Amino acid sequence: MNTHQNHPQTDGDPQSFAPLQGVRVLSLALNLPGPAALWRCAGMGAQCRKLEPLSSASKDGGGGGGADPMQLYCPQAYGQMHEGINVLQADLKTEAGQASLHAQLAQTDVLLTSFRPSALKKLGMDWAVLQQRHPRLSLVRVVGSEGALADVPGHDLTYQAEAGLVHSTQLPPSLFADMAGALMASEAVLQAVLVSSRSGRGVFREVGLAQAAQWLALPWHWGLTQPKGDVGGGHAGYRIYPCADGMVAVAALEPHFAQRLCEAAELPFTHPSDMRKPEIHTGVAQFLAALSCKQLMQLAQERDIPLHALPSAH
Repeated sequence: MNTHQNHPQTDGDPQSFAPLQGVRVLSLALNLPGPAALWRCAGMGAQCRKLEPLSSASKDGGGGGGADPMQLYCPQAYGQMHEGINVLQADLKTEAGQASLHAQLAQTDVLLTSFRPSALKKLGMDWAVLQQRHPRLSLVRVVGSEGALADVPGHDLTYQAEAGLVHSTQLPPSLFADMAGALMASEAVLQAVLVSSRSGRGVFREVGLAQAAQWLALPWHWGLTQPKGDVGGGHAGYRIYPCADGMVAVAALEPHFAQRLCEAAELPFTHPSDMRKPEIHTGVAQFLAALSCKQLMQLAQERDIPLHALPSAH
């Protein structure tokens, strides 16, 4: 790693801020968390490559791309996450594939994986082996859960359920554990680069998707987003209400915003605790129900109230 390279100074332009400039990242990670983390690393200036398994067509001599399942689940997501990424292909279960891998690792600062530890060991890629063969290489390993449960299979949905984020039979609106895990993995790359630049040796970081979900679930467990919590429905200024032609997300949480909302609705406001009173909830609901989405957005601008109106789909 070239730790002496001059990094550009940030001037407010995101394109000029590249903390990973000159850092070489190789990813073996498939599906969503690993590729999303690699995408973020590329956005921070890293030189990013990805080594994918050969697809069945490629193994049979028919050409075609690699074997990342995301290409089947959502080609759009795969394409966006891999834009500008140098994607290579190899069968790591063969001598030729292993030779290709280690040739790449010799030119890599941080390796990103999402295989289970037992699978990495079978491929001769557990941390002890990598450290002996490539002492300056850092490893960021994305797993289902950190530590003893790293080999237990799971996916975003099971990690969210375990963390207490699944409350009905309706699927969550996003892959929160995967995307939070991607953020943590890109953070782990930054940590590895910082620490190894001081010691001259690679470091190992493990990122658990279960722990990522648990991090996101903390506001729920603290009570903030539970029904009686101020951001869970207990505060009349922080709720989703029906309006004349759709619904409106209101986030008038701070006292000055709550006061403006009450003034607009001609409701009394003497103390922030007023926003928990049933009559304030009822009054705000009645006031908003009579307004259209257009009127609500005008209200937000005129009164400086944080809200966002969502028209009904026709």
